[in-house]
Amino acid sequence: MEENKSEKRMDFIREKITEELKSDKNGGKLLFRFPPEPNGYLHIGHAKSICLNFGLSQEFQGAGTNLRFDDTNPAKEDQEYVDAIKEDIQWLGFNWEGEPKFTSDYFEQLYAWAVQLIKEGKAYVDDQKADEIAAQKGTPTTPGTESPFRNRSVEENLELFEGMREGKFDEGSRVLRAKIDMANSNMHLRDPFLYRIIKKSHHKTGDKWSIYPMYDWAHGQSDYIEGITNSLCTTEFEVHRPLYNWFLDQLAEKGKIRPEQTEFSRLNLNYTVMSKRKLLQLVEEGVVNGWDDPRMPTISGLRRRGYTPKSIRNFAEKVGITKRDNVIDVSLLEFAVREDLNKTAPRVMAVLDPIKLVIDNYEEGKTEWLEAENNPEDENSGSRQVPFSKELYIEREDFKESANRKFFRLTLGKEVRLKNAYIIKGESCVKDEDGNITEIHCTYDPLSRSGSGTEESQRKVKGTLHWVSAEHAVDAKVNLYDRLFSDEAPDARKDPETKESIDFKTFLNPESLQVLEGCKVEPSLKENKAGDNFQFQRLGYFILDKESTSDNLIFNKTVGLKDSWAKKK
Repeated sequence: MEENKSEKRMDFIREKITEELKSDKNGGKLLFRFPPEPNGYLHIGHAKSICLNFGLSQEFQGAGTNLRFDDTNPAKEDQEYVDAIKEDIQWLGFNWEGEPKFTSDYFEQLYAWAVQLIKEGKAYVDDQKADEIAAQKGTPTTPGTESPFRNRSVEENLELFEGMREGKFDEGSRVLRAKIDMANSNMHLRDPFLYRIIKKSHHKTGDKWSIYPMYDWAHGQSDYIEGITNSLCTTEFEVHRPLYNWFLDQLAEKGKIRPEQTEFSRLNLNYTVMSKRKLLQLVEEGVVNGWDDPRMPTISGLRRRGYTPKSIRNFAEKVGITKRDNVIDVSLLEFAVREDLNKTAPRVMAVLDPIKLVIDNYEEGKTEWLEAENNPEDENSGSRQVPFSKELYIEREDFKESANRKFFRLTLGKEVRLKNAYIIKGESCVKDEDGNITEIHCTYDPLSRSGSGTEESQRKVKGTLHWVSAEHAVDAKVNLYDRLFSDEAPDARKDPETKESIDFKTFLNPESLQVLEGCKVEPSLKENKAGDNFQFQRLGYFILDKESTSDNLIFNKTVGLKDSWAKKK
């Protein structure tokens, strides 16, 4: 197998694979896998693993990556999650080898191997409750205590295990354990569980099984069945590796590919939580509006927020593959999407807090269609026509009746340029009975139109404002999203007095969502479809939401033009 020339920077995993190819390990075969549990939606941490495992099969010629669902706990799994995971992987730009695989495909083989271990005296049925077994495990510095059922006969164990499969016993009444070493310094080798009784319908096998394999038992053996060469997982599984290898030592046949586990650091982001259990809690308690809420760190949430597949792949590459755990600043993720959208997103005009601007010396009833460049960073993006008329909308904050010299927007007696249009001068304003400004009046220089070629069109003024023609403006709703948590480590804080963990929801950001009604956008946006990205001039990057229609435009803010949080730190 020839290594595909790649511009990606090398890391210890890629170096290891390169050396394996040079030594012709496994006959030059490479097969990776991505093994998610279908018990929730994937998040940005999973994206790092996806980009690694599927990216390697793209980088090395002839390599492949399996998608295998670790569906061993029917109490928490659902077909909805299976479908969402497949969609996320494909949206990121990757494909798996053949059909998706399921650990449940191997239940018969796993059961047969468990029977083999029993017959060899290496597994036994334990009748104790889970808390009793936990109490006997010992500590990392003190040995555990052997179960009173550890030395049952092979015949009795086989009979009881078969009874467990047939559903003869209650949930929690019995488990199957491997017989290894209750004094081992590695707690995972102290007679770990292989099977537990769960009497719930499985999304794929229905009610066929009453027992389900534990992760440590199912995972390595599934890798072996599929011929996986490199089992890549995060560093919390490093202490599981001796058990992974112990099972293979008992079962792997000489001459067959034996998978090898390698660990890399997981992705930890500040200002968020990465636990699927806690994310599920946010969904079930209605803190967010589903798994794809744009404030969630899920891939579907990021997609709805306006993140692009390329931005997430670039982020994963910037983070890199290391062995050392660390916390990545979420601003790096935000930088990645800005970097991508700056090159690809069309520039359009939208006014989020509109106030009317009247050009007194502009002809009544006249409409001009002015040329506006779509994206100066993309020479092939072309241009569009935007309507200009006597009455416009501008941002309320872009006008002050009087202001100091550092205010470079519109004020009475001073000039600014309207983007792609004319230079205007503030003349007067109209107020309501409470003194609030309701309308601004100005005059314009008819020779100053951008791109007209006149000397006046080249005249420089300090401020440029975006605007929308009032006659042609389209109403829109805009969702402004901020970080879901106001604390950098919301799930790691402890009470300074009691030393107990503080509920992560304590740090929810009350300003994480602001809904703006009555926003005004240029008419060209009615022609776009849900999922299209834009840069609203001077405001940030936005995406047309999936629930948007031509008669009900809804935009979600992806990220600002600059990192506004940097000033808060």
